[in-house]
Amino acid sequence: MDRTFSVSRFLKFIFTPMGGVQMTVDRFFEQLAKTVAILGGIVLLGITVLTCTSIIGRSLIGVGLGPIKGDFELVEAGVGFAVCAFLPWCQVQRGHATVDLFTNILSARINRWINLIAETLMALAIFVMTWKLWDGMASKLRYGDTTFILEMPTWWPYAACFSAMVVACVVAIYLVIVRAVELLTGKTNTNLGSGAVH
Repeated sequence: MDRTFSVSRFLKFIFTPMGGVQMTVDRFFEQLAKTVAILGGIVLLGITVLTCTSIIGRSLIGVGLGPIKGDFELVEAGVGFAVCAFLPWCQVQRGHATVDLFTNILSARINRWINLIAETLMALAIFVMTWKLWDGMASKLRYGDTTFILEMPTWWPYAACFSAMVVACVVAIYLVIVRAVELLTGKTNTNLGSGAVH
């Protein structure tokens, strides 16, 4: 019996479904992504309410009401966070736009290679975005920048976005491992989202 160590054997051992271990790990990452997406949704809902209230107040200036002070600053910060918060869920659900016209005629193995390469490139893009958010946050913190109207420290929205992007990085790394295991085992992981229809 060959007992030599290999990365492919190790990954197969760790991620081969045994007693529901893989499903549990998959569910953990899916739940993590979903939780961050729900937070993003709550923020987006708050922004919607804030915007509607501000517009109604603006239209009723004649009766003593007015827009919410600094509404556009809050919207700008909230939308940035929401976009970052939805990214991990989009990754887990394979919700990014794909063009299947050409890949449908290719073999399952070649498609697994394409999936692994695409997942790896997406993970790299997420890492670069996270790194640049960190740089931006550090710069805003160092110079003590604030918004014009509310005088809110501008590093706060950067920190919120960075936190969501760290989750996106963790999810992206896991999904690269999942795609590598799919390639090595020849089996598609059905525990995670099956992907959006495009």
